[in-house]
Amino acid sequence: MSLAAEAFVSQMADCASSLAVQAYLRMCGLPVQVVCKSNAEYMSPSGKIPFIHVGNQVVSELGPIVQFTKAKGNSLSDGLDDVQRAEMKAYMELVNNMLLTAELYIQWCDDATAAEVQQSLLVALSNVLAYQKQWEALSQRLGTQPYFFNKQPTELDALVFGHLFTILTTRLTSTELAERIKSCSNLLSFCRRIEQTYFEDKSS
Repeated sequence: MSLAAEAFVSQMADCASSLAVQAYLRMCGLPVQVVCKSNAEYMSPSGKIPFIHVGNQVVSELGPIVQFTKAKGNSLSDGLDDVQRAEMKAYMELVNNMLLTAELYIQWCDDATAAEVQQSLLVALSNVLAYQKQWEALSQRLGTQPYFFNKQPTELDALVFGHLFTILTTRLTSTELAERIKSCSNLLSFCRRIEQTYFEDKSS
């Protein structure tokens, strides 16, 4: 199956989601062509990016993309038992529910924006504190394993990598989240492992 992932990344959260999808497809061993288009959100069936375009089919967001590739015979979590699948789903929901607000807060926490959305930022600040506990929980779950479920990556690994790498490499007005992630050495090693395995050009 040849996949062409099309995404227009305009914000930090978009970048994390796009990177998670790219990581997932690469982990599945699927060829990926990344195309940036300024009107990508209008081409997406859900109005959200990233999305993949395969033949005449368009599928957006990581969850539906995972289901789509699974239906085509490409799955990263087939080897998990029911308990592990439930645990993976719970961690993915944790990441999806907690990270977006915290990332948007860190991205836009300047005086001008804060004046416009002060109330939202007050709520987001409490989420940043919860965000730290989330990374600590993920760090504990990973432990000394190469991936969250031992030797083989799953969609959880792709999702966490997308957020990790984006936070660590994006220039922001605050380095609070990046510094807290850096305090978890196993998460840094995890991020580097995926970058080296699935994104670096080994032909050179």
